[in-house]
Amino acid sequence: MTARSSPPVSGATILVTGGAGFVGSALALGLKRAVPGCSVVALDNLRRRGSELRVPDLRDAGVEFVHGDVRNADDLYLGGRGFEYLIECSAEPSVLAGFNESPRYVLETNLGGTINCLERARACQAKVVFLSTSRVYPTAQVNRLAFTEDDTRFRLNAAQPIAGATGRGIAESFPVHGARTFYGASKLASEMLLEEYASAYGLEHVTLRFGVISGPGQMGKVEQGVFSLWMARHLWGDALTYKGWGGTGKQVRDVVHIADVQDLVSAILSQWESARGRTFNAGGGCSVSASLLETSRACEEITGRRLPFASVSDTHPSDIRIYQTDNAAVTGVFGWEPTRGIGNVLADLHEWMRRDEAKLRPILCP
Repeated sequence: MTARSSPPVSGATILVTGGAGFVGSALALGLKRAVPGCSVVALDNLRRRGSELRVPDLRDAGVEFVHGDVRNADDLYLGGRGFEYLIECSAEPSVLAGFNESPRYVLETNLGGTINCLERARACQAKVVFLSTSRVYPTAQVNRLAFTEDDTRFRLNAAQPIAGATGRGIAESFPVHGARTFYGASKLASEMLLEEYASAYGLEHVTLRFGVISGPGQMGKVEQGVFSLWMARHLWGDALTYKGWGGTGKQVRDVVHIADVQDLVSAILSQWESARGRTFNAGGGCSVSASLLETSRACEEITGRRLPFASVSDTHPSDIRIYQTDNAAVTGVFGWEPTRGIGNVLADLHEWMRRDEAKLRPILCP
């Protein structure tokens, strides 16, 4: 079953922050197509290399691009124009941010930027869709989950020692007490601010805790965007390393195709009364997940290239063995579930990279 596709209120003005990034640009373009007569504004500081490539695509589709930074409240003023919806996609998304350098940028962007966004949304009486992350769940708690190991991956057991987790994955009721990375902490703090703004000012919002998102347009790096990185290295022949958990490549992530993310956000805007005030986990779940080892084999099949792999057994403090999303709540409300499998994700990444190789290779495999 897929989510209903009826559009939100026609003629709306929609501000997408992080609007030239992978997720933000896809949502800006998707909403421009889906909402009759809407005005879509994409705001981005273009800090991440490759985001500049999305600006012509946005403008060609009729999306207004604003070069601005959520850390600067004035950049969100947009010349005094209001908006009905804010899709908050701006973030420093690296789980490694702050480990070997100051966490100032990730905190100022992900938390300070949220404050500026919420203040502007409050002034405009706008509805907010906040893109959060599965990384709000504490690292040590996730790594306590019971698992078994087979030839290609770690698998969650049906019975789990922590409430909110089953063999299906992690649900919204999973505990959030404990350390989780500066990235995850900044997103969880932003979620809490959303609740305070809702209580104090009546700000309407929906929070989406996504697992890994991937697909065409993702500028994968070592610290973020693993499926895009894996395909790029296989396509163009650069080195890869299995890091952590014994160096076997058996750690698992679920992955949701960016097109499925577009479908979900459109469904939320069109069914706002069912969504407002709620927090939903959303991801690939058990059916759309892969270990690094399985991803390598799939990339080998698509590209015809087999890479040598280095192995590092030590596990970084930020790493998790398995993450899979329990989508029961979001499916129950919207009828949404991922419709594109891991094969679709990797094949679409491969097609995109081959089509735009001259532009993408210097970014993805510098």
